[in-house]
Amino acid sequence: MIIKILGTGCANCRALEKQTRQAVVELGHPAEVVKVEDILQILEYKVMRTPAMVIDEKVVMFGRVPAVAEIKEIIMKSESSC
Repeated sequence: MIIKILGTGCANCRALEKQTRQAVVELGHPAEVVKVEDILQILEYKVMRTPAMVIDEKVVMFGRVPAVAEIKEIIMKSESSC
């Protein structure tokens, strides 16, 4: 599983990356977390607001920073839908 955090580097983008990494550690999940800051790459995902989270090339959340517990739920839901 590859989790991409889309954002140009604002405080919310950094917070989402940090909380996503924490969620992956707490789950003991082998996911790879990648930060995407290039605006042209972000635009390819057609998100209207950042930060955004992409799991295995599917946008699963954007425009906010959910709590670690919710991020864990998003990861688990994405894993079960594969």
